[in-house]
Amino acid sequence: MSYTLFISDLHLDAERPQHLDALKQLLARHAGQCDALYVLGDLFETWIGDDDDSPFNLDAIAAFRSFSDAGSALFFMHGNRDFLLGHAFTTATGGTLLDEGTVVDLYGTPALLMHGDSLCTRDEKYMAFRAQVRNPAWQADMLAKPLAQRRMIAQMLRLQSKQNNENKAQNIMDVTPDEVIRVMDEAGVKDLIHGHTHRPAVHDVSLQGGSGKRWVLGDWGALGWQIVADQEKGLRLESFTL
Repeated sequence: MSYTLFISDLHLDAERPQHLDALKQLLARHAGQCDALYVLGDLFETWIGDDDDSPFNLDAIAAFRSFSDAGSALFFMHGNRDFLLGHAFTTATGGTLLDEGTVVDLYGTPALLMHGDSLCTRDEKYMAFRAQVRNPAWQADMLAKPLAQRRMIAQMLRLQSKQNNENKAQNIMDVTPDEVIRVMDEAGVKDLIHGHTHRPAVHDVSLQGGSGKRWVLGDWGALGWQIVADQEKGLRLESFTL
């Protein structure tokens, strides 16, 4: 049976090798079996550039390469942690880098794919930060710095993010309902798949053309999360023990 998988927010880090082990198991289980795997951002806790050839990163790349070499398509999308992930990485894995807001056909049903951070428009400080780090000039300046300096900057940004989030209201860090409706109506879809918020759920959405659904992937912690799509059953959100 043909099927497609979606995952996000693995936050892979050398300090948590069990998450990479779980990813390897998932890739080995579905390699050559599923039509495609979409990784919708925050694959890594931090990604400071495709030239960071640490053993941990190379291990992850090799696992993805084995998956794509088996015949399953592989797609990546930037998150708010790995916005410096580039085409050298996707080439090495045999994958393709997608833009935020890509619409894909899931066995006759169009679905809008996003990481999800751009939907959190009430978090004005984060939106300003997002605009800064997605600026090509800022990214070029960052990638021109030595790896050691980039590692220090990444650690500082992680600390700042943690401190800022501790002082924010929970609703500010969630998606803005009106923005969800706007992007779904603009894309002409009734299904939106995203991650980022770490709040796995399926939400009903009232659209101009009728009712739709917002499918939210969870982050990988004690549980892993995936969305499976096939022609027979449509979409479904699933969790599994890591």
